[in-house]
Amino acid sequence: MAAARFLVSGVVQGVFFRASTREQAQRLGLTGHARNLADGRVEVIAHGAPAALDALEQWLWQGPPAAQVAAVQRGVVEGEAPGGFSTG
Repeated sequence: MAAARFLVSGVVQGVFFRASTREQAQRLGLTGHARNLADGRVEVIAHGAPAALDALEQWLWQGPPAAQVAAVQRGVVEGEAPGGFSTG
C-alpha cells in the first residue's frame, strides 16, 4: 500500500471539494482524509494502491463542478492507513 499527501489550491473551499473528494476516494478504494487549511487550500491524505492514488491526483486537478483548481502538489506521507475516508 502507498500513501500520498496532496495540497490543492485555487477556489477549493465552499464548493463541496472535500465531500466530492471523499466520494471519489471511496470509489477508488482509498482511505484517508480531506480537510480545509487556514490558507485556503485543501489537504488530502490518501492511502491505497499506487494506481488509485494516481487516479485521485488526476481527479483533484478537476474537482467538483464549482471548483477552480489552480495547483495540485503531491508529496509522500508516512503513517498507517486509517479506516475509511473522512472530511474535517
